Amino acid sequence: MRKVSTLAEVRAVEAEMSVSARWRTRTVYQQLVETASRWAERPALSFQLRSGRRALARTLTWRKLRDRVTRAANLFHSLGGDGEEVTVAYLLPNCPEAAITFLAGTTAGTAVPVNPLLSPEHIGSILRDSGARVLVTLAPFPQSDVAEKAARAVALAPGVRTILEVDLAPYLELPTRWLLPLLRPAPVDTGSRESGPERLDFATELDLQSTTLGFAEAEDDAVRAIFHTGGTTGEPKLTLHRPSGMLYNGWCGKELLFSEQDVILCPLPLFHVFAVYPVLMGGLFSGAHMVLPTPQGYRGKGVMENFWQIVARWQADFLITVPTAVSALMQQRVDADVSSLRYAICGSAPLPLELLRRFEAACGIRVLEGYGMTEATCLVACNPAFGDRRAGSVGLPMPYTQISVRNFDAEGTERGPCRTDEAGEICILSPGVSPGYRDPDRNARLFCADGALRTGDLGRLDADGYLWITGRAKDMIIRGGHNIDPALIEEALLGHPDVAFAGAVGQPDRHSGELPCVYVELVKGADLGAADLTEFARNRIPERAAVPRHVEILDDMPKTAVGKVFKPALRMRAITRVLDAAMAEAGLGARVQGVREDRRLGLVATVSAQAHERRAVCTLLGHFPTAFEIV
Repeated sequence: MRKVSTLAEVRAVEAEMSVSARWRTRTVYQQLVETASRWAERPALSFQLRSGRRALARTLTWRKLRDRVTRAANLFHSLGGDGEEVTVAYLLPNCPEAAITFLAGTTAGTAVPVNPLLSPEHIGSILRDSGARVLVTLAPFPQSDVAEKAARAVALAPGVRTILEVDLAPYLELPTRWLLPLLRPAPVDTGSRESGPERLDFATELDLQSTTLGFAEAEDDAVRAIFHTGGTTGEPKLTLHRPSGMLYNGWCGKELLFSEQDVILCPLPLFHVFAVYPVLMGGLFSGAHMVLPTPQGYRGKGVMENFWQIVARWQADFLITVPTAVSALMQQRVDADVSSLRYAICGSAPLPLELLRRFEAACGIRVLEGYGMTEATCLVACNPAFGDRRAGSVGLPMPYTQISVRNFDAEGTERGPCRTDEAGEICILSPGVSPGYRDPDRNARLFCADGALRTGDLGRLDADGYLWITGRAKDMIIRGGHNIDPALIEEALLGHPDVAFAGAVGQPDRHSGELPCVYVELVKGADLGAADLTEFARNRIPERAAVPRHVEILDDMPKTAVGKVFKPALRMRAITRVLDAAMAEAGLGARVQGVREDRRLGLVATVSAQAHERRAVCTLLGHFPTAFEIV
């Protein structure tokens, strides 16, 4: 691990090594074999199904992890047919089998992690579009709908020929394990395919395989993983990843953060790049120990209440987190000795400054905010562990990563670089930049002429090379041609001690195009009204046009699986509210039945209207900037 603290030292790391460094000279499996040979009996991966400090936990050493991955790779290869490379999808909560499947899938062919929170229709779409032949998923298990979703999704994906079922029973304590047959839900029979896929028990099939790799692994830098990106209601985009990008993330983790002595507590899901690449691959390079607390991570039953006890149990050095988890943790008393914690690595969204300060004070740790994205195989920048941590920034670029901020016009034509501290669109050149999306139609305007990735994020670079995120291009609220950064509104409201989460979006307006509105989730037990929050925001937002026209308190803010506030759901809610109110005010009986996402048109409102009202509805809604259809 190097003590890098400035941009000059980042560039010095590059000068010491050829760009054909270790991430370009080996495969994921070869790196696993090397690490297992160096740290054979050290812990690699631990998992506890329940959240209690003394709950049963299972640990795989690096040697055992290598053996399980080898067996799984042999199994997947045998299921490919005629010795061809196989595409293996996994629909799993956090558990060792998810990590094993990813590593083995990239060895035998291509791994496709899938979010279990998606609908069966979206899961089926991912299975079809990725060409998945094998699906690794849960066997029916109490209080889990994963097996049911898998069955319904596979009915929509005829290319899946084999289902390998993971049984979580071995992770249960006795006597609960004995009772499982009585509690286990019945398998779902969709009855939609005459000849369904073969169903096999994953653990049983692994035990039949050799711990020696039985085939010649391809050593090219072809696509070895497909990650979906996008929200839980929009159509997912499939992003292609190469081994060089995967291993580059691991190399960065080892060089800048982790050693074989470190314990990394990771409650984030193993279908997301944050957990798979900087953390899992970081361990793969460094020999660090990765701990998965419960299948649902931060969402697991009792996790928040027992979180600091879990930290103390594992003597964790690093905590992987996101702003929404930090906010939730600040509602829990630190009731254990967490002195082992040195750093919290926070990503996915900007962390409000006041929340960062409260968290560091409560836990006695240093928060390192970073920046990454699926299209860049995750890592782009991070505040240095040993240098100047600039709160509010996402830090310095990773070695071999070039970050530029550029100007583009409304048609997407590049107009040149931005000056120091001038905001524009962030563009990236790095070993992690992916070849793009599986659907080539989605790659239009994804890359600049020099091959740099257009992130769609807005930001600026300061004089010392630190990157500051100022917004998301598509999140920008445009009020009568005036750009309003939603972060300005969100940060103001998050300064209130009773506000846990805030999400600002533009609501449609017939005169201004958009007006700012904000949705808020309060901390537990808070007694606060929308009028109070409106007044609070008005006194703290310096830009008059940015004061939200509408403030609404939600019991549970919509969030993605990694804890980001899910803006598309808020936009859908705002569209429905505004259009329904306009039609009711006009004395029309028509109402919005739903809002869907269209690739070409964006969000489209589906309006139910009687025949005699359709002309009036069409005239009224035509004054709004929202696309609509009348049924």
